[in-house]
Amino acid sequence: MNAHFSFAPATGIGSLPGGDAREAAKTATGSFDDFPFLPELPARGPGADMIGRTAGMLVEMYARVEPSGWRLGDHPGRDTKRARSWLVQDLDALEEFTQGYEGQVKVQAVGPWTLAAALELRNGEAVLSDPGAYRDLAGSLNEGLREHLADVRRRVPGAQIVLQLDEPSLVAVLRGQVRTASGYRTYRTPDRQVVEATLRDVIGVHGGGPVVVHSCAPDVPFALLRRAGAAAVSFDFSLLTERDDDTIGEAVEGGTRLFAGVVPGTDGTLSDPAGSVMGVRTLWRRLGLHPGLLTEAVTVTPSCGLAGASPAYAREALAHCVRAARSLADNPE
Repeated sequence: MNAHFSFAPATGIGSLPGGDAREAAKTATGSFDDFPFLPELPARGPGADMIGRTAGMLVEMYARVEPSGWRLGDHPGRDTKRARSWLVQDLDALEEFTQGYEGQVKVQAVGPWTLAAALELRNGEAVLSDPGAYRDLAGSLNEGLREHLADVRRRVPGAQIVLQLDEPSLVAVLRGQVRTASGYRTYRTPDRQVVEATLRDVIGVHGGGPVVVHSCAPDVPFALLRRAGAAAVSFDFSLLTERDDDTIGEAVEGGTRLFAGVVPGTDGTLSDPAGSVMGVRTLWRRLGLHPGLLTEAVTVTPSCGLAGASPAYAREALAHCVRAARSLADNPE
């Protein structure tokens, strides 16, 4: 059964533009008084990207960059060292800007299935091709996350840590759409129960703390994520269709928080804050849910990471999330 957590009204997804850890930490903590996040800066290069950063957290498993992507090897090479050193820089910066802070802090890592679809074995095929290999990978990820969360707790002792698992490839894994190295075939779909159980184990690493699963792909499997113990699901709101209504209604009524990605992740003209959350209000009416539930059930975020945005737009988008959340709270109808 999912414990019921209350979350702050707005936060970011994870990635920001640029390569300056202190500047990014200042933006992530300055934009959200009550829900800052640990920024990721993929523009720095391999190891600062989502897959590389999480590969660097693995315990007794090491990955290096090959022309085809990240591949597992026997010992930590310079790519692993670089990923770890950037994570330490980012944590140092977060620690500096959260002195004396008490409240929620979000940290992100790639979930087990997106990692299994992205990391290659020595033969060049994805870890997803081999059930024994993806079991080992999930075990290594669990250990690495345990250490990472303990490190964040030491650095920000007043924090209630929220763990976000990024699973952009989960839908492709469940549908058997992940292509083999040759590109001619796709990998067999793992059993749904195995997918769910593996996610449940990783979510369990946070020891009952709140876990958000993020995917900006269409058809996010809300029901499966809820059963696996996710306290919240983070998604690109523009990709929802009326087909998702029932599962979203059930999720909300079951106490799952929605991290609604309503603010575009790349440069563009932002509508007024009320306009940004109009779709959320419409969905609520369509589902016949009580307007008073809105602020209890929805956290406003950008639609995806902001790595592809300009620094000025990224700051503006985060500030806009806060204003849009306020608009939702002031006028839930």
